[in-house]
Amino acid sequence: MRVVWGPARGDLNHWRYETVDIARYLKPGKNVLAAVVWNYAQHAPEAQATNQTGFLLQGDTKTEQVVDTNNSWKFLRDESYRPLPVTHGEMRGYFVAGPGEEINGGAYPWGWERIDYDDTSWLAAVAGSAGAPRDASDGPNRWMLVPRNIPLMEEKPERLQSVRQSNGVTVPVTFPSEKNPFQIPAGTKAQLLLDQTYLTTAYPELIVSGGKGAKVSLRYAEALYLPGAQRGGKGNRDQVEGKTFVGYRDTFIADGGAGRLFRPLWWRTYRYVELSVETEGEPLTIEDVRGVYTGYPFERRARFDADSERLTKILDVGWRTARLCAHETYMDCPYYEQLQYVGDTRIQALVSLYMTGDDRLMRNAIAQINDSRTAEGATMSRAPTRQQQYIPPFSLWWVGMVHDYWMYRDDPEFVRQMLPGVRAVLSFFSAHRSEKQLLGQMPWWNFIDWTKQWKGGVPPAGADGTSAPVNLQLLLAYDWAAEMENALGSKALAADYRSAAGELRAAIQNTYWDGTERMLYADTPDKKNFSQQTNALAVVAGLVKGDDARELVARIIPDVSLVQASIYFKHYLHSAVNVAGEGDRYLDLLSEWDAMLARGLTTWAETADPSRSDCHAWGASPNYELFRTVLGIDSAAPGFQRVRIRPFLGKLAKASGAIPHPRGEVAVSLSLVNNKLTAEVNLPEGVAGEFVWRGITRPLAPGKSRIVL
Repeated sequence: MRVVWGPARGDLNHWRYETVDIARYLKPGKNVLAAVVWNYAQHAPEAQATNQTGFLLQGDTKTEQVVDTNNSWKFLRDESYRPLPVTHGEMRGYFVAGPGEEINGGAYPWGWERIDYDDTSWLAAVAGSAGAPRDASDGPNRWMLVPRNIPLMEEKPERLQSVRQSNGVTVPVTFPSEKNPFQIPAGTKAQLLLDQTYLTTAYPELIVSGGKGAKVSLRYAEALYLPGAQRGGKGNRDQVEGKTFVGYRDTFIADGGAGRLFRPLWWRTYRYVELSVETEGEPLTIEDVRGVYTGYPFERRARFDADSERLTKILDVGWRTARLCAHETYMDCPYYEQLQYVGDTRIQALVSLYMTGDDRLMRNAIAQINDSRTAEGATMSRAPTRQQQYIPPFSLWWVGMVHDYWMYRDDPEFVRQMLPGVRAVLSFFSAHRSEKQLLGQMPWWNFIDWTKQWKGGVPPAGADGTSAPVNLQLLLAYDWAAEMENALGSKALAADYRSAAGELRAAIQNTYWDGTERMLYADTPDKKNFSQQTNALAVVAGLVKGDDARELVARIIPDVSLVQASIYFKHYLHSAVNVAGEGDRYLDLLSEWDAMLARGLTTWAETADPSRSDCHAWGASPNYELFRTVLGIDSAAPGFQRVRIRPFLGKLAKASGAIPHPRGEVAVSLSLVNNKLTAEVNLPEGVAGEFVWRGITRPLAPGKSRIVL
């Protein structure tokens, strides 16, 4: 019986430990506790911190200390295992998610976990240094122990659905959607292309019998590639004929035994699985090929209905995308990197709050990013991570994450704990402001958005290094920090941040606004470069308001001469549409999502084709905006203590839905007939708010309200 796996990912200064009650697993008489311990060492995923191989188990009380790890434990090094590092030829694009695995069944200690296993040949474990909590006065080793702060991951059976291609063997019609064993003769090479029909993150499980010496390989892919395609070039994801399979692999070498189960140590990401078999002198029986889905145990609580198959599909695909990118941390993508980047994570966290109301993974992310700060004050671009990578604008989005949490969750103490980090980040940026109050050349990688025009996602800058979108992000951060300090921290600092924001706001307006020709904010002081990104941020940051903001949004949406926002940055473009009061445009701005659906994607891609990753959770922003913009549900006070309903139905005649709230649920039903809006709103007990429609505001009391405008 497998009881638990972990520890949850963290860094060495915050090494999570699990607490497990095993009482319900114990039986009268003999019981055995056994563990698999592994260390990928130099092949470890980039997100996995590592020190050395070790295992620590400790009973809670004196009675339970009989299980404590010491030299009464026995160990065996598993000589059947070797990592399969992913090579450049196996992968296209940056890949740091860890190795594949090979198990030689002939050397594997089958039955090691069973109560009747003979371990007399195993060696006594060597006791290392003791474990200690993080606040111990002198830590005995590099692991500083803290309790797990998120729930255990969900696991549930999941079956592959169909065989898309078959060579060298005939398989039962119902395989693999049902367990239906089949045999591969001796001296045979066979290959099957299996289709899950949608992308998933799961532990693949292969069960075989016989076939001593047979080599079975499993390869995993999000989609197949068009012939000769380099980065991207996948075409319609449902199509496989004439395409090339590219992906990492696991390998199992059969020992001839019956019912041998291969399951890798870490989960895999796949829609397609290539099963390759090469038998030797004995036939091999494939008993089963199946999966066990795993991910953070989010529960979908939000509801949305607009009698629109299109919007329902967009929400469903966005939900799958968000789930596959949420495990022990948020992840930019589950296939290639599995890293918690701040820019991705801010959007993912908002989706989580609106769809589930579960804030635990968001709290975990905010804390982990805060823990990554340098002495200068900047956060890492991603955390946890082994490589020190810094994206200064992502430090500013982290400030935004703290502010988001403050507005949507009633947890001021946690926000207060993050304020020193917010101050450190802003101190870092303040040190790089010039006499003109603008940021000069910033160190490291100043990524803003993936665009064809911006090398490495970095926008153009003036001769002195100044760039509008980075300055606009700093302006946003000053405003967010001022609000939080005024409410929870230092009112003097709040005043300082408001003053700094005022100076920066004036400098941006004077430096980047082109009010003679383009009537747009430029990316650079020479006013030769213009983008949707900069102008969207100008609206979100309140640099332009009212009718001027509406007119600016109306200009940047159709202007193809501007650098266009990618799937990622469309979140901020759509936020600008909302802020400016142009939300009726929103549903017409989802053409890229329509295109992805038409190309057979079952999750949202990293970028428009050609795309490296077919699953990037920043694309799930409609799972936030359909509720915030179309239904209009938003927080109007810290802790979601007041609610604002400001809907934009666009071409819809009706829409209804609900999102979770810290005190219950916010539900909205809208109907527009002959330009007359009927709205029904249900707010949690003790929560009031306001309803805004085309400039008219009506108060909302707790409970049910009905408004006709």
